[in-house]
Amino acid sequence: MKGGFIIKKIIICIIILLLLISVFSKAQEDVLIPDEAIRFRVIANSNSFEDQNIKLKVRNNLQKQMTSVLKDSTSIEESRTILKNNVLVFFENVNNTLKKINSNQNFTVKYGKNYFPEKKYKGVTYKEGEYESLVVTLGNGKGDNWWCVLFPPLCLLEAEKTQESKDVEYKFFVKELIDKYFNNN
Repeated sequence: MKGGFIIKKIIICIIILLLLISVFSKAQEDVLIPDEAIRFRVIANSNSFEDQNIKLKVRNNLQKQMTSVLKDSTSIEESRTILKNNVLVFFENVNNTLKKINSNQNFTVKYGKNYFPEKKYKGVTYKEGEYESLVVTLGNGKGDNWWCVLFPPLCLLEAEKTQESKDVEYKFFVKELIDKYFNNN
């Protein structure tokens, strides 16, 4: 009887361990960015409080606009076309945002292959490299940056829920979006 009880305990422990491993590996999967993605990055002039605040205001206004222009996009090709066709509109958005807050910072808006440094987020390391993206650089571009994924629209979905979040929680949307956009389910 004692031997059977010990075996049952071992089996239960193994099952719990396998479930924990499954849950943690699933969480890691859920935050991965697909290979075919378009990123969005806003780089602050510096790390001063004022420059970081300006970055967030520019980001918030651009996110609202991008949510609107990309809301019906169902493919990466369609998103590319929309983004390329609206670079000047995004430029005007940044310009108007800076004017509204009385900032005379210079800036650039660039769509194409842009450099992203290595980033660790929620236990996942995203490799540095050149990625298809829309990048806004404010002033000298020496400050901390904010970035997310435009396609699939991970940051845009989050932006609809809250405009004040500093970090984007990808894992809730990734599986659904990958299925929708890449697996045609």
